[in-house]
Amino acid sequence: MSYARPWMSFADQLEQLKTRGMEVGDEAAALRYLERVGYYRLSAYWYPFRIWTMQQDAASGAITHKRTDQFAEGTRFLDAVNLYLFDKHLRLMVLDALERIEVALRVDIAYLLGERHTFAHLEIGELHPGFAGRVQPDGKTKHQAWCERHEQLVSRSREDFVKHYLDTYGPRIPIWVAVEVWEFGAMSQLFAMMKVPDQQRIAAKYGIQDWKVFQSWLHSLSYLRNLVAHHSRLWNRNVVSRPKMPKAGEVSWCDAFAGHGDLLTKPFLLLAICRHMTQAICPNTAWHARIRDHLHAFPEQKVARPRTVADVGTPSAWEDWW
Repeated sequence: MSYARPWMSFADQLEQLKTRGMEVGDEAAALRYLERVGYYRLSAYWYPFRIWTMQQDAASGAITHKRTDQFAEGTRFLDAVNLYLFDKHLRLMVLDALERIEVALRVDIAYLLGERHTFAHLEIGELHPGFAGRVQPDGKTKHQAWCERHEQLVSRSREDFVKHYLDTYGPRIPIWVAVEVWEFGAMSQLFAMMKVPDQQRIAAKYGIQDWKVFQSWLHSLSYLRNLVAHHSRLWNRNVVSRPKMPKAGEVSWCDAFAGHGDLLTKPFLLLAICRHMTQAICPNTAWHARIRDHLHAFPEQKVARPRTVADVGTPSAWEDWW
């Protein structure tokens, strides 16, 4: 199918929104947002206000629901902007927590593996043979693919300490130096290749008994890190990387999600994991309090069916344990 939609000026974009039923109070301000943020980035925040229509197939009788281009009565351009700004602030706060988690885990992994072998990350014998040696569709083992990524991260680094080690000692960098060039994804992947006792030891530091649960948490946080780093929408997103949950009673706050499968694919669960880990890293942190206050400040709308903070995936009475 060929794409036939024409290019539109910012003024035409705004006019189209108005013809579809969106209220625009300050047109000059709306134009500035379209120029600065972009129509399609903002469209993710006015999409929930588009009207649903129901259609029935004449032959099969099947009923389908589809959103139209028209907006519900009372939809304001300001509502989309406020949701965008709410989401932007939320992403920045999440990035703050992820930085703390990533830095702490780098130390955990390097300290544990480095005690046994200076280059443990490069030696498959220091890792779990089943996990690290698993052959991928391209014929490479997971560890071979990871080592290639590691070399790419080292080669593109412009840090002075990396240059010093390469110039002085050669191409193999000690794990306690190498961790400083890893991205969250590379760190998460190495953790998944570690021996089970090593994974259990680090997981226990964060109050998690099941290493498989903790491994899935890191994988989900890596996904979250990619979202916020690329400025993708976080509010009301369906999370692709669904974390595992511990058994009932092992981690008290996790029990709030029991029996609510729909909440396991929403971003609030990832916020709760960030809360759990930042408190383990820094018990006196106020990060979770700032998140709570931000969620309580969810922007109001005047449309008939407004969006609420529940779109983030908050379980009932979450403030009681948060």
